[in-house]
Amino acid sequence: MKLIVGLGNPGKKYEKTRHNIGYRVIDAIAEKAKIDVDKKDFKGLFAKFLHNNEEIVLFKPTTYMNLSGEAVVQIMNFYKIEIENILIIYDDMSLSTGQVRLRMGGSSGGQKGMQNIIDLTGHNEIKRLRIGIGQPLHNSVDHVLNKPTKEEENLLEIAIEDAKNAVFYALEFGFEKSMSKFNKKRDREKEEVIKPE
Repeated sequence: MKLIVGLGNPGKKYEKTRHNIGYRVIDAIAEKAKIDVDKKDFKGLFAKFLHNNEEIVLFKPTTYMNLSGEAVVQIMNFYKIEIENILIIYDDMSLSTGQVRLRMGGSSGGQKGMQNIIDLTGHNEIKRLRIGIGQPLHNSVDHVLNKPTKEEENLLEIAIEDAKNAVFYALEFGFEKSMSKFNKKRDREKEEVIKPE
């Protein structure tokens, strides 16, 4: 069994904000799997589907971002999911808008939801998929809790599609192969954009 967690804040107020990109990726995965993430438990919303005869749990904590670890610990303990079978998807201000990065572990980079998960599980070697939302012009709280510009939204929609594909590729071929494929994909695209004529 694998657990895929998308971080965000519950409620209509936060639906399309930069901080809710994790929720949006979970919704995209659920749409492809033809399921609804609508079962309420473990301080969140979840759903399960089978992929290659393996049970996959999709999860959106509804504790608000900073307490995401409380929900993650509840669901992983209930289903007895090992830490190596967990993937966390979230927004990252240190990456340019729309950039997708998969990592095997490391620090939270200041992302409070991820930090709370690290603190409460006692592990920082947790797989994660980060989507860039860019650096704030002024206040970081305002930046994450506001909606992206139209231009940013276009980039984020592409990133959500990439993230969804990266997750399914990881389920098929393993996380390291997905990391190699999708991290390099973004690097190549970036090089093409800045390459002089």
